[in-house]
This record gives sequence, C-alpha cells and structure tokens, in this order.
Amino acid sequence: MKKTKIKFLILLTVFLDIIGLGIIIPVLPFYVQSFGAHDIVVTLLFTVYALLSFFSAPLLGSLSDSYGRRPILIISIISSAIGWFVFGFAGSIAVLFIGRIIDGIAAGNITTAQSLLADISETPTERSANMGLVGAMFGIGFIIGPVIGGYLGGFGTTVPFYFVGTVSAINAVLAYLWLPETHTPTRLAFTWKKMNPFSPIIDGFRTDTMRSLFGLWFLFGVGIVIQQSIFALYVARVFHMTAQNIGLFFGLVGILLLINQMVFMKRIWLRYFSSRILTIMMLVLFSIGMFAMATPILTVFIIGVICATLSQGTLRGVLGGSIAGNNPDKRGEYLGISNAIMSLSMVVGPLLATAVYGYHATMPFIIAGIIVLVSMVTVRSIKWTSAS
Repeated sequence: MKKTKIKFLILLTVFLDIIGLGIIIPVLPFYVQSFGAHDIVVTLLFTVYALLSFFSAPLLGSLSDSYGRRPILIISIISSAIGWFVFGFAGSIAVLFIGRIIDGIAAGNITTAQSLLADISETPTERSANMGLVGAMFGIGFIIGPVIGGYLGGFGTTVPFYFVGTVSAINAVLAYLWLPETHTPTRLAFTWKKMNPFSPIIDGFRTDTMRSLFGLWFLFGVGIVIQQSIFALYVARVFHMTAQNIGLFFGLVGILLLINQMVFMKRIWLRYFSSRILTIMMLVLFSIGMFAMATPILTVFIIGVICATLSQGTLRGVLGGSIAGNNPDKRGEYLGISNAIMSLSMVVGPLLATAVYGYHATMPFIIAGIIVLVSMVTVRSIKWTSAS
C-alpha cells in the first residue's frame, strides 16, 4: 500500500477517535445530571480516564514495540467502543465510571497511531510534520465533534454515546481491513515489570537522551492544561462571554490550529528553523501568549490566544517528533510515556490552576507562562532528532 494511503488511514483513525471525544462534550454534563449527580462527577469522570491513561499508555506503547502496532491499535479501538456503549447503557453512576475505566485501560489509540506515523516517516522533518498532523486532527475533531454532539443530544442524552460507540466499532473494522503493520515486532519477552506503569517512566527518565525531553514535555503540558482548564471561566468572568460566544471562540482556535499544522509547520517552521531554535522560539511565544492573556483587554487577550495556539501546536509536533525518533526500537514505549506524562499534567494542571485562580483570575496564565519559561533550561541538554 502506498505511504499516502497508509497515512490517510492512520489520520482517519485518529480523527474518528477525537471526534468521538468532541461529540460527548456538550451532552456529558446533562447526562450525568440525569442520574442526580453533582457537577463534580463530570470532572471526576475525566480524571478517572486521565489516571487510567497514565497507567496504560506506556504499557500499550511497549507492547506495540514487541508485538506490532496493528493489533494493539485495533484492541484499543474496540475497548473504546465497549467503554462508550457501557457508558450509554449505564443505569447508575457506578456504571458510568466502569465505562470510563474500560476506555482508559486501553487508551492506546493516539500513542499507537503516532508510532505508526513515525514508522512510515523517512526523515526527521517528515516525522515532526506527521506528529503535527495528529495535532491537526485534534483541531478538526474538536471543531466538528461538539456540533454533532449538540445536534444528536436533541434526540436524547444517550444518543451521542451510542453514536460514538458505533463510530469506534466502525473505526476498528476499517483498521482491521485496511491498515497494514508498519513495525517489525521485536518479540521481546513480556515481563511483569512492564505491568508497573512507573517502570518505563523511570527507565525513560534514567536515559540521558530522554530525561530532559520528558522533563520539558511535562512542564509544557502543565502550562497547556492550566490555560485550557481555566479558559472558559476566565473569559466568562472578565469579558462576560456567553456559552455560545465561548463555543465560537473555541471553534476559531481550532481553525487556527488546523492552519498552523497543515500549512505553517511544513512550509515555514520545519523548513527554516532547527528543532532547538524552533523550540526556544515557541516556548518564548507561548509564554508571551500567557502573559498577554492575563491582560484584561480583549484585543491583547486575542493576540495572546493566537500566540499560544501557534506555539503549542508547533511544539507538539517538534517535541513529539524528537520523542519518536530517539530510539526506533522503543518508539511505542517512549510515545506511551509521553502520553502518560501528558495525562499526569492533566491532573496537576487543573489543581494548580484552581488554587491560584481563587487568588486572582489572571494568576493561572502568569503561572503557566513562568513554568514554560523555566522549562527552557532543559533545551540545552536535549538530543534533537526532528527537523534540521
């Protein structure tokens, strides 16, 4: 099969997975409330998934190195389908959590898809561009998904979850029928050590070439999550935006992210700048964006959003490309660790944002900007493998 077709199938898999997450966003609070649950249950459902992803991502990534990408990806997609059907058919809050646990236990879809794209990349620049395309699918999915979810929710609060489960099942069938294996399995013996999610993370941080890269990835992730977790509250409080305006704002951000990943990444960023210089530039740009967003002037705030969107989309591609390129034999494991680290940042970021938001509404953005600036101390010791 031609590489272009393989790439299309992989990106389609990612897109269908992300659009599923986008679909449930508008209806999840109303569905949970139908059980008489408190709003905090919605947050806990996301937290449980993030926590399970933290445990499962490195393991599944390692298994994809040993036994191949294709079977791990198909199993992960099937698990997602089962999780969403359980969620939709839930008769109690406990079953809701079981559905999210099932989905989180095999949350290897994105990790394995990233590994597949890295496998078919012929150059470091192409690898970073492909990692950027995954980010583009996030942008498209979160633009289209909520629109579909809001429409389907009009037919009943459970309909979107059945729809997402069906989409996941179709996704698994398409992957089984058409997606080839892109990695020669190492067939390394399975050890119970791999069942401990902290073992690959600890091993990764012990590796000289990965320690600084993972450290930068974590600090960068915390900065992103702080911004995202407080964004809607901030614009509603400071600029008095309605829910509809906030949704429109997110849509525009998604479009900007898509343009950056599809156009700017390959034609400008990766073409004219080395990975090291590009990373420094984007870390600075992200921090500038955070400080601008802390300014309660709408025009300055919008400029800050543009800076933050361009920088984080570019950094995801560059850092993801470097993580995937350091050791091809451990590509799945390293990408799994990176996603586990991002899951951890999804736990740390909101807690930190909530703590400082109570002190002053602008503080989360200021803290995020400072954290990302501090992360620049790791850049010097990173072994770059992406771009030129």
